[in-house]
Amino acid sequence: MHKSAMSLSISQRLWPSLPLHHRIRRMWWAYAVIALSVVAAGLLAGGDVGRRRAEAALEEQARTDARTNVALLRTVLEKYRALPFVLSQDAALAAALAERDAGTFEQLNRKLETLAAGTKAAVIYVIDKDGIAVSASNWREPTSFVGNDYRFREYFQGAVARGQAEHFALGTVSKKPGLYISERISDGDGLLGVVVVKVEFDDIEADWNGSGAPSYVIDDRGIILITSIPSWRFMTIGRIAEDRLTAIRESLQFGDAPLQPLPLDTVRHLGDRLDVVEIVTPGGAGKTSFLDVGMPIPATGWHLQHLVALGPSVDAAVRETRMLAVLLLLPLLAGAAFLLRRRQTTTLRIFREQQAREELERRVAERTLDLSQARDRLQAEIAGHRSTEQKLQAVQQDLVQANRLAILGQVAAGVAHEINQPVATIRAYADNARTFLDRGQTAPAGENLQNIAALTERIGSITEELKSFARKGRGSAEPTGLRDVIEGAVMLLRSRFAGRMDTLDIKLPPAELQVMGSRIRLEQVLINLLQNALEAVAPKADEARVEVRTSNDQEMVTLTVADNGPGISPDIRKGLFTPFNTSKEKGLGLGLVISKDIVGDYGGRMEVESDGSGTRFIVHLRKA
Repeated sequence: MHKSAMSLSISQRLWPSLPLHHRIRRMWWAYAVIALSVVAAGLLAGGDVGRRRAEAALEEQARTDARTNVALLRTVLEKYRALPFVLSQDAALAAALAERDAGTFEQLNRKLETLAAGTKAAVIYVIDKDGIAVSASNWREPTSFVGNDYRFREYFQGAVARGQAEHFALGTVSKKPGLYISERISDGDGLLGVVVVKVEFDDIEADWNGSGAPSYVIDDRGIILITSIPSWRFMTIGRIAEDRLTAIRESLQFGDAPLQPLPLDTVRHLGDRLDVVEIVTPGGAGKTSFLDVGMPIPATGWHLQHLVALGPSVDAAVRETRMLAVLLLLPLLAGAAFLLRRRQTTTLRIFREQQAREELERRVAERTLDLSQARDRLQAEIAGHRSTEQKLQAVQQDLVQANRLAILGQVAAGVAHEINQPVATIRAYADNARTFLDRGQTAPAGENLQNIAALTERIGSITEELKSFARKGRGSAEPTGLRDVIEGAVMLLRSRFAGRMDTLDIKLPPAELQVMGSRIRLEQVLINLLQNALEAVAPKADEARVEVRTSNDQEMVTLTVADNGPGISPDIRKGLFTPFNTSKEKGLGLGLVISKDIVGDYGGRMEVESDGSGTRFIVHLRKA
C-alpha cells in the first residue's frame, strides 16, 4: 500500500465517523496541546537547571569571599595576640607594678599611648593584682580606664588563673564592643598584674559592609559579635535557654543588649555549612532569600557566616535558561508543524482522488446499466463515457498541477532580542494606565494607551525589518531624521531606566539633519549603546554621566555616545564585536554585533574607544 494511502487509512480508523476536515481540525488541536505541554515542560526544566547553576556559581563565590573574610580577621587577631605577650615580658612594666610609683606609672601611660597609636589598638592598659587599672593608653581621655575595677571581667580572671585569656565584651566605660586579649605579668614573687589589649573591629566591619553581602561572626553560644550590619550586633542565631541568657546578662558582657533572635529561617540544607535562609526585612514587609556559607575561624571558638542574596542572580539565570529552552524548542515545534501540514495536504489530495475514482466508477456503472437496458443508445453512451473520461483526466491533470503549485511549508524568521525593549515599555505603560484608571485619571491613561498603540505599530515595523534580515535581505536606506531616532530611543529606554534618565546629557541635532537608513533599525543601534552606557555608570550614582553628541561634514554624520564608567577591559575589547562575547552576567553578547551590522548595511561604520575614564562609541553614518 502507498504510504499516503496508509496515512489516510490510519486517520479513518482513528476517527471513522468524523468528516475529514473535522479530523484535521482535531489533529491541530492535539498538536497545540502537545506543543504547549512540551514548552511548559521545557520552561520548568530550564528554570530548574538555571537555578541550580546560579546557586552553584554563587556558592563558589560565597565560599571564596568567606575564606577571604576569615583570613582577614585571623590576620588581625594574630597581629594583636602577640602584643600582650611581649608587654608581659617587659621588665620596665613589671618594675612599675612592683614599685607602684606615680611617676613610673605616668611614664608607662605615655609608653602605652605611643604603642597603641603605632599598632592601632583600641586601648592598651595594665591592671594590678587587685584588679585596679593603674595605667592605660587612654589616660588623657575622659573615658580613661585608670582607676577602674576590672576584677569581675573574665579576661582578668582568666589571665590570673591560666596565664592568658581572650574575651569579647561591650566596654563598661567606652560602650564600644571589642575583643580583650590579656596576659599575666609575674616575677619571682608571684602575680604582679595583667596587661590587656582591646581590639575593635570597626575597619573590618566597614570593609564587609562595603562588599554589599552581609557577614557576621558568632561565638559558640550563637551570639553575633562582629557584623557588617550594626543592627544585628548581639542578636542570636536561634534561642538561648532562659537560665543561660540570664547569666550572660548578669555578667554585663554585652551590657543591656536584649539578645533577641535574628529573624532568620533555614529553608534548605545544601551541604556542609551551606544553607538557603530567609531573613525578614526591616519593618516585616517581606523576606529576602540568601545563600548562607559558614566557616570556622581557626584558633577561636567563633564561626563566620557569609550571606549572598539569591534573588537577582537566580532570577536572571532562570530567565536566561528558559529563554534558551524556548529558542531550542521553537525550531523543533515548527518542524513538527511543517511535517503535520505536509501529511494533511497529502491526505487531502488522496481523499479527493479517491472521491474522483468513486465518482468515475459510479458513472461507469450507470453507463453499463444503460447499455444493458438499451443497446440502441450504445453509441451515445460510449460517447458520453469517453467525454466523461476526458473530463476526469483533465480534472486529474488540474489537481496534479495545483498540487505542484501548493505551498508545502512556511518560513519562520526569529524575532531578535531587541523586541524585548518595546514590549517592556508597553508593559510599563499598561501598568501605569491601570493605576491611572483606578484613580479616575482618564487623561493620563488615554495618553498611555496611545503610546501603547504607537509602540505596537513600532513592534510590527521591527518584526518586518527582522524578517527581511532573516531572508538575507538588506533594509532599504532612506533619508531619516537623526533627531527622531534619538528621541525614539530615549522614549523606549525611559521606563526601564526610570530615575536614571537625568544621567543623560543629550544635545539634539537640528531637525533638518538626516542620514541614510531606517529609523527603526537605527533606533535599535542607539538603544543598545545607551543601554550599555547607563548600565556601565550605574554604580557611580550621582557622578554618573552619559553624553550624546553629533557632528557632520559634507558626506558623513558622526554620532558619539560617551560615558564615564569604568571602561572596557582589553580582553573584552579585542572581541567586542564577536558574537557571544560579553562581560555581563545577563548578556548574550549579540547587541553590539547586530548594531555594527546594521550600521554597515547603510554604508557606515562603528568605532569604540575606552580607557579608565570611560567608553566612547562613535557611529559614522552617510549623510542624506
